[in-house]
Amino acid sequence: MLDGKINSEQLLIELNKNGYVRVPAVLSNKECSQTAKLYDDPATQFRSTINMARYNFGRGEYKYFSYPLPELIQNLRTGFYEVLAPIANQWAADLGLPTDWPATLSELTARCHASGQQRPTPLLLKYSTGDYNCLHQDLYGPIHFPLQVIILLNQPDVDFDGGELMLVEQRPRMQSRGMIIPLHKGDAAIIPVRERPRLGSRGFHRVNMRHGVGEVRRGNRNTLGLIFHDAE
Repeated sequence: MLDGKINSEQLLIELNKNGYVRVPAVLSNKECSQTAKLYDDPATQFRSTINMARYNFGRGEYKYFSYPLPELIQNLRTGFYEVLAPIANQWAADLGLPTDWPATLSELTARCHASGQQRPTPLLLKYSTGDYNCLHQDLYGPIHFPLQVIILLNQPDVDFDGGELMLVEQRPRMQSRGMIIPLHKGDAAIIPVRERPRLGSRGFHRVNMRHGVGEVRRGNRNTLGLIFHDAE
């Protein structure tokens, strides 16, 4: 999986420059297929299923895992968090916020549960032709870790067309900046959950971020979402 592919210092440079980072080949083709199949596996424990059209979130469907998470999902969530926690604290310092994100996921989970955020947030998303996801933020409660990870489980231009991962940066007193994050099967995108610091002429200021998925024009698109804070 991660196997030394990422380190906090390099990620911080890229996140501050671009607003996102693409990490190639986090999962193998086999791991992608196995993970996507969990969606329809009756043995997989999910806590809820969301039809996006019902809530005007877009079109498509997603399912939240229950605790305990499948081993692969838990390992990914734990490994990514430990690399991203120092970045979260640096971002907090840049924005003049308390730098108290804990070093381990278990500590963050305990903090969430003590505050009433006890529902797991890792999820699998399933898109078919015509489906899309509106621009949004994955907050889930007062405690929201500032970074999240999205892993693509299918190959663009082979398994599906369209369905681009979109990130929009809403800059103060400026027009919004839209970005398409190019991913291949097994790649991960690290993106902000709500906001990020941006260096300007007078120091760092916060910019609001939202993400979504463009319309799938053909085929099926599956993704794994890793949010690190739990939900109320």
